[in-house]
Amino acid sequence: MSAEATNSVTPGPMPGAVSGPVTPTAPRRKARPRIDLRRLGRAALLGPAARDRLPDAISHVVDAHRAHHPDADLEPLRRAYVLAESSHRGQMRKSGEPYITHPLAVTLILAELGAETTTLTASLLHDTVEDTDVTLDQVGEQFGEEVRYLVDGVTKLEKVDYGAAAEPETFRKMLVATGNDVRVMSIKLADRLHNMRTLGVMRPEKQERIAKVTRDVLIPLAERLGVQALKTELEDLVFAILRPEEYAHTRELIVRNAARADDPLAEVADEVRTVLREADIPAEVLIRPRHFVSVHRVSRKRGRLRGSDFGRLLVLVHEDADCYGVLGELHTCMTPVVSEFKDFIAVPKFNLYQSLHTAVAREDGQVVEVLIRTHQMHKVAEAGVVALGNPYAPAPDDPADGERVDPTRPGWLSRLLDWQEAAPDPDHFWSTLREDLAQDREITVFRPDGGTIGLPEGATCVDAAYAQYGEDAHACIGARVNGRLATLSTVLKDGDTVQLLMGQDPASEPSREWLEHAHTPAARIAIQRWLAAHPAQAEAQRTDVQEDRGAGERAASRRSAPAEASDPDGPAPEQAPARPADGNVLTDRPGATVRLAGCCTPVRPDEITGFAVRGGAVTVHRVECAAVARMRDGGRAEVGVRWGDATECRVTLVAESFVRPHLLADLTEAMALEGAEIVSATVEPPTQQQVRHTYTVQLPDADHLPALMRAMRNVAGVYDVTRAQPQTQGG
Repeated sequence: MSAEATNSVTPGPMPGAVSGPVTPTAPRRKARPRIDLRRLGRAALLGPAARDRLPDAISHVVDAHRAHHPDADLEPLRRAYVLAESSHRGQMRKSGEPYITHPLAVTLILAELGAETTTLTASLLHDTVEDTDVTLDQVGEQFGEEVRYLVDGVTKLEKVDYGAAAEPETFRKMLVATGNDVRVMSIKLADRLHNMRTLGVMRPEKQERIAKVTRDVLIPLAERLGVQALKTELEDLVFAILRPEEYAHTRELIVRNAARADDPLAEVADEVRTVLREADIPAEVLIRPRHFVSVHRVSRKRGRLRGSDFGRLLVLVHEDADCYGVLGELHTCMTPVVSEFKDFIAVPKFNLYQSLHTAVAREDGQVVEVLIRTHQMHKVAEAGVVALGNPYAPAPDDPADGERVDPTRPGWLSRLLDWQEAAPDPDHFWSTLREDLAQDREITVFRPDGGTIGLPEGATCVDAAYAQYGEDAHACIGARVNGRLATLSTVLKDGDTVQLLMGQDPASEPSREWLEHAHTPAARIAIQRWLAAHPAQAEAQRTDVQEDRGAGERAASRRSAPAEASDPDGPAPEQAPARPADGNVLTDRPGATVRLAGCCTPVRPDEITGFAVRGGAVTVHRVECAAVARMRDGGRAEVGVRWGDATECRVTLVAESFVRPHLLADLTEAMALEGAEIVSATVEPPTQQQVRHTYTVQLPDADHLPALMRAMRNVAGVYDVTRAQPQTQGG
C-alpha cells in the first residue's frame, strides 16, 4: 500500500500534527455531517443487503451526488463500492479503521463539489489497482474505458521499479494523464485532502515531507484548476504542520474574534440586504469567513486586525447583469473604496474564476470587502474544473470530433505537458515542476494576428518566443512590444501585444545570456538542451560573455574615474580625434585652431559653445554636453563660437541592429552611397543577438545627415540609428 494511503485518524493537538481547523465564524457552504469513520467501517464490513440495493455505507455520497445531479444513474456507484469493499476487505488504516473508509471519504469530497458519476466511480476504485489484486483490465471491463483511464492516472508507480524517482515519475505520469482528462487531478486532490486530514498518526518528519510536497505541487495545481474549496483547506492543514506556532497564534485570533459581542461584518451585511431589497435586486448576502492562511496573511500585512478583517461579504445573484446592478447600488448608497475594485467577470482569472471585487468603508474606518457573483460563478469558484462535470462531453448540437481540448482557459496545462517531455531526468523535472507551479499568476499577451500566448507573470520576450515557436525560437532576433522595438529580456505585462522578429538563418543559435531572461521551463530547457548539444559553440559564447563583461567593467571603471584624470577635450574613447573644422566654426579668437569635441560631435544647427584649451586651441561642444558643465565649474575660459559658411561637417552616429551575415558590409556600402566618409568605426560584441555600431563620419554638407540616417535605417536588420548622445554628468 502507499504510505500516504495507510494512515488515518483525526489528529489530536500534538505539536506538528494537524488538528481540525476551527470554523472562524460561519460555514462557507451548507454544512453536511462529518463522516463517522467507525460507523462507516462497520457498514463496510457488513456489505450490501441485496444486489439491487445501495449499501448504507455510501448513503452520504448518494445524498451529496443527488443534490447536484438528481437524475444520475447510481448503479455504477453501487457496483464500484461492492468491488472496492471486497477488494480492500482485511486491509486496515493505521488508525485501525477498515481501509474502505478512505475511498469513501475521498468520493464524498468530490460528490459535495458536484463531480459527475464517472469521477465518483473512479474515486471509489482509485486505490484498488495500486493496493489490491484488481487489474486495470478488470476495471475497464466492468466500468468502461473512461473509469479505467482515471484509475490508471492516479495509480502510483512502484518504488521497487523506480526507486527514488518513483514520486517525481508518478507526478509526471499523473500530469500527462491530466492533460487528457483533468478529472485525474480532481481525484488526486481529493485523495490528498483526506490523507492530510488524517495525517496525525505519522511521524513528524513524514508529516513534514508530505506537507511540503502538498504545498509545492498539489496546492498550486488546485489553484490552477480553480478548486478553491480544496485549495484553502489544504493550505490550512499544511500551515498547521509546517508552521505550528503561527497556526496556533492565528487560531487564537480567530477564536477571540468569534467571541466578540459586536460583528461589523454582520452589521454591513444587514445594510447591504436593505440596499438591495430597496433596489428590488434579488440577492443572497452571506458572511464568508477567511480561512486560517488568509487571516495570517492579512495580519502580517495590516498588523492589528479588526473585526472586518476576519471575513468578506459574498453577494449571490441570478444573472450576470445583476452583478453590476449590485455594484452600482453599493457604490451609490455606501462609501466605496475605489482602489479595491476588480472586475474578474469581464476578464476572468486564468483558473476560470469570475467575480466582482469591491470594498465599502464604515464610519469607524473599517473596510469590508465584498464579492459579487452569480450562483453558477460561485459554484465554479469553489469547485473549479470539478464543477464542469465531464468537460469533454460534447454538447447535444456539437458532436464529438475525437479530440479532447484543454478545459483550462489559457492552456497552461498544455504548456506544462510540452516542457515535461523535454525534462532530461526525474530530479530536473521535479525541481522544475515546483518552480513552474510557484508562478501562480498567469498573464495573457496577444500576437499581431489576434492569437494569444499564455505565460506566467514575470515572463519575458524570450519566454514568448519559445511558447509560440518551440525550438524554432532559436532564430529569434528581436521583438516589438506594443509596436515598439524591445529587447528579448523585456518583461511582459498582461495584455501586451508581442510581435516576435525571426531571423532567416537556419543555423541560428540561442544566446547563453537568454538563460538569464528565460522565466518558463519550456524556454530554459530548450536553451539548455541546445547548449548541451553544441558544446563548442556554447564554450565560445561563454568566452564572449566573459570578455564582454570584462570590457564592460573596464569601461565602467573609466567612467567612474575623476573628471580631472582625463582631458574632456581629448578624443572620445575608441574614436579618432576630431580634426580642425576648416572654417566651419568661427570663433572670437581669430587664428585659433578650432576642434569639434569628440564627446558630442556637434553639427549644424546644434547650439554650441567653446572653451580655450592647452596650446591656444578652442574646442567646440554642444551646449548640453556634460563636459561643458565640468569645464565651467573648473574655471575654463568660455569662448564665443558660431557656425560659419562652410557646410562640411563631422558627426558620430550609433546604429543598433540584429546580428546577421554581411550586415557590416551592407551598412558601410549604404553610407558610402550617401557620400559619407567613415573616419572611425567601433562594433561592440553582440549581446542577445543584437549589436551596436558607432561611426564617426565626415559629410560634405550637414543637410545630408537626415538622408544618411534614413539610408542606414533601411539596411535589413538595422532597427535604429541615432546621433551619439552627449555624455551625461557622472557617466
